[in-house]
Amino acid sequence: MQRNRKLAFAFGAGIAPLIALTLSTGTASAHGYVNSPPSRQAQCAAGTVPCGAIKYEPQSVEGPKGLKSCSGGNEGFAELDDDNKGWSVTPVGSSQDFTWKLTARHATSTWEYYVGGSKVAEFDDGGAKPGETVTHNVNFGGASGKQKVLAVWNIADTSNAFYACIDVNIGG
Repeated sequence: MQRNRKLAFAFGAGIAPLIALTLSTGTASAHGYVNSPPSRQAQCAAGTVPCGAIKYEPQSVEGPKGLKSCSGGNEGFAELDDDNKGWSVTPVGSSQDFTWKLTARHATSTWEYYVGGSKVAEFDDGGAKPGETVTHNVNFGGASGKQKVLAVWNIADTSNAFYACIDVNIGG
């Protein structure tokens, strides 16, 4: 009996670090989304637009850096890429504050904002760990009318980023 307990302890102690290592490999410990003006995932979470699983985890739109999709390439959140889903559009001026709600903070390289596929703003955090909210004032550089803004949070020490799309009417 004593021998069986020692064997069980040795097996459990040996496997626990392996499980912990496997679970933490390749994912950032950061999550966040744009909540003001309301991004598509914020609208899902608030019930403004009927959505699937994203309504329960608006902060989880994570994918490899360099993508230009609202879903971050995540099939489970593909509805965020649907421009015809009935997203609420926020009227804005020639510039707008965008506020990220960070549910788990992580060292940040850059924050990027795109309109019509063109980068209109970038903010470099140089690897700093942000607070629980981060706000950037973005100048739209002459763009007008109904636009989709792609906001990207690039994590400093992983190959991933977080994505959010915000539908706006510039000058509307």
